[in-house]
Amino acid sequence: MFSELASNGELSFFKKWRIMARMAKDYYKTLGVEKGAGGDEIKKAFRTLAHKYHPDKKGGNADKFKEINEAYSVLSDEKKRAQYDQFGDGFSSGGFNPGAQGGGFSGASGFGDFDFSQFTQGGFGQNGGFEFDLGDIFGDVFGGGSRHTRQTVRGRDISIDIELSFEESIFGVERVILLNKTSVCDICDGTGAEKGSELVTCATCGGKGSIREMKRTIFGQFATTKTCEVCHGAGKVPKIKCSRCRGAGVLKRESEIKVKIPSGIDDGEMIRLSGGGEAVQGGVTGDLYIKVHIKKHPLFRRDGQNLVTDLNIKLSQALLGGDYILKTLDGDITVKIPEGVAFGETLRIKGKGVPYDGRNRGDILIKINIVMPRKLSKDAKRAVDELKREGV
Repeated sequence: MFSELASNGELSFFKKWRIMARMAKDYYKTLGVEKGAGGDEIKKAFRTLAHKYHPDKKGGNADKFKEINEAYSVLSDEKKRAQYDQFGDGFSSGGFNPGAQGGGFSGASGFGDFDFSQFTQGGFGQNGGFEFDLGDIFGDVFGGGSRHTRQTVRGRDISIDIELSFEESIFGVERVILLNKTSVCDICDGTGAEKGSELVTCATCGGKGSIREMKRTIFGQFATTKTCEVCHGAGKVPKIKCSRCRGAGVLKRESEIKVKIPSGIDDGEMIRLSGGGEAVQGGVTGDLYIKVHIKKHPLFRRDGQNLVTDLNIKLSQALLGGDYILKTLDGDITVKIPEGVAFGETLRIKGKGVPYDGRNRGDILIKINIVMPRKLSKDAKRAVDELKREGV
């Protein structure tokens, strides 16, 4: 077969395909991070890029968004990342796999993203056209053979914004969100068949789930395989269609989604709810992206895992000390102000800050501000003069 390809001048074209198929994706470059980047840096880069390129945003880019998601799904998983660093983007399905049977290539699609199994079997066409199945060629050489791979259709992602109180962001909260979106039919559970009705073989594809089409190109005659548009690759269709969704398996309706907001979430963070997006017939439901906005608190501001507040005290309190009642997120507590506290000094209350690690909490930091009196009474002036004589 190879000699026939070479003699017909097609080997150079074939080599180009191999080179293109082996071009590796640089997931680190996609996220804009170095190869040794930590998990937090990768997560931060993903959130920034996902927010920028989300298709629902003005100026978004659906293709770029998919690339970012693909890169993050690999680099955020330690096992997948290790395999990727060793073998490149072909470590999973459709790529180089040293542990796979058949000489180190996984099936007929062992050349990156290019699926050679989409071409017809045969050799030379009857009319002199160059008709062949590259999946068949490499199935013989490396093992695996030619087979059609069903391409999974994915529903549209949805992006929304929610606002939380400062307390909700610190301790976490469960929210119920109502979305009017395309969802799986609640009557037929996505099968498209009426209750009690069976599924029958698709007459269009004969139950194969795919249809072969012949196409003539400048390189010869090729056969491509595509997913059946009637059964969407399932090979079966409902005998009696669902009266609610009319056999589609999905329909537009109001859906109630419960979202658990984790404790300690920060302003601007994005929550990804897998399967919370729009459903699609014969495919996978998209994801729901929730951007969090946090209201400002009248007393506290956040600094990492700590809560910071300012405390204004009188000069007499700074000199003599005293007790102060502080309203915290956990209730009122008594703060003891030490004698001779200085302006700008910070008092610390341990374990009353932002929760983290499921067990621990940060601290409350109280920054002291001494308020100086603008006017003094005669008695106050005499008292200050007395302090002055004592060297205070």
